[in-house]
This record gives sequence, structure tokens and C-alpha cells, in this order.
Amino acid sequence: MQKAQKSVFIVDDDTFHLEIMQQLLTDEGLNTFTTFTSGVDCLHEIHQNPDIVFLDHQMDEYSGYETLKKIKRYNPDIFVVMVSAQEDIDTAVATLKYGAFDYIRKDLHLPANIKAVLAKIEEIQALIQAQKPSLLKSLFKFL
Repeated sequence: MQKAQKSVFIVDDDTFHLEIMQQLLTDEGLNTFTTFTSGVDCLHEIHQNPDIVFLDHQMDEYSGYETLKKIKRYNPDIFVVMVSAQEDIDTAVATLKYGAFDYIRKDLHLPANIKAVLAKIEEIQALIQAQKPSLLKSLFKFL
């Protein structure tokens, strides 16, 4: 499945995990992504309006929470997926409360979880697109 049309940001202060995420997303057919090692760097480029942001939960400078809140304030339509090594359910619930689309763990199931979250995003985007009236329909409505 070709997903090249999606713009993706990957934000993680651990370069090893950045490389893993890049490879996993490439394996899923995504090849338009930008990587950042801090939430601050990501926020400086948020004007590019990525479709999806994979955001590490625990980072220096700005935490994943702080970065998430600022991204959602800038554009609530960006799909933000929090990625964390923490298993704490309260952390997962809090990130969803702040507007994250999903919360996935950095564990052995990461490849399958990335695939699943990308499929959910595709499904939601297709539903949104199907509900948008076409430009011609909109124009004829006023004639």
C-alpha cells in the first residue's frame, strides 16, 4: 500500500529509536517524513502541517505532553501518535486526554502497532473525505 502522499514527523530524542521508526514507516510504504530530536525543533516546523506526528513521550526540554498540547493548539487535525517505553496506563490515558490519536509502546509489538494505527488513520481520513461535498456539488447548491 503506497502512502507516500502522507507527510510524517518523527520526534524522539533517542537517535536509535528515530532510526527504528524511520525503518518501520518505510516498511509501511511511507517515505515522506522529517525527523526531530526535540519537541522544540518539531514545533519550529509545525507550520508544514504534517498529516501524522509520531511523538516520543519522554524527552528533554519539552516533554511529549507539552509538545502534544502545542501541536493540537496549532492544528487539532494533525494525527499525533504518542510513542513511549512506559507501560503506565495513566500515562496512556493522559496523552489521549490531551488529544493524542493513539498511544503505542516501544516494545516487540511496535511494528504491528504502527501498522494498526496507520490503518486506523487511513480509515478515518477516508470517512472524512467521503463526507466532504465535492466542489461542484457545493457550487450547484448555490445556483
